[in-house]
Amino acid sequence: MYVGNIMHRDIISVTPETTLYDAMETTKRHNIRHLLVFDAGGRLTGIVSSHDINQTLASPATSLSAHELNYLLDKITVGSFMKKNVTTVTPGTTVERAAYIMQTKKISALPVMEGEKTLGIVTSTDVMGVLLTAIGMGDDTMRLVIYVQNRIGAIAEVSNLMRDSGINIQSLFTWPDNVKNDMFQVVVRVLKKDGETAKSCLAAADYDVRTAYME
Repeated sequence: MYVGNIMHRDIISVTPETTLYDAMETTKRHNIRHLLVFDAGGRLTGIVSSHDINQTLASPATSLSAHELNYLLDKITVGSFMKKNVTTVTPGTTVERAAYIMQTKKISALPVMEGEKTLGIVTSTDVMGVLLTAIGMGDDTMRLVIYVQNRIGAIAEVSNLMRDSGINIQSLFTWPDNVKNDMFQVVVRVLKKDGETAKSCLAAADYDVRTAYME
């Protein structure tokens, strides 16, 4: 899946001249955590998060009176605390690449651009929702971790065993084992009603199958 499939196209934006108070009220009114900042020419110049707003408020909030704080809220503008080095993606960026960018750069939103045109915004919440769907997360499924040798055909063998037992795999992904370099963890989700059958058919083929945390 691509960012263009999940991005929010209804962009809520402010200008560098927007006051801190107005920015705060805008995030509350629209129940959002990020605001894109555009200059008078419609060019993306920054991004502001609710965290940025709270941080800007935190410093003077404890030392000022209510009257002084309200005065300050009307004087501080978005341009003074917005993030100016904005990391962006295109509609054709994959969701997993967007997740990787957010993690490595420690950010929680990415404006989506095509050339100089801003098309939307995608957030960590959006990406997380897609990834949870991709791994089949749900109340009616059960998670099995199967330890397999890192060799050609290992996943096919696991899949064939479950097929022969009449079990439909809802999702499947793998990652290397942290301890044994020659092993992989194959993580599958099946319907809860098929869980015990899946464990039994794999255990009968001498696979190490786990359904809970173990040291």
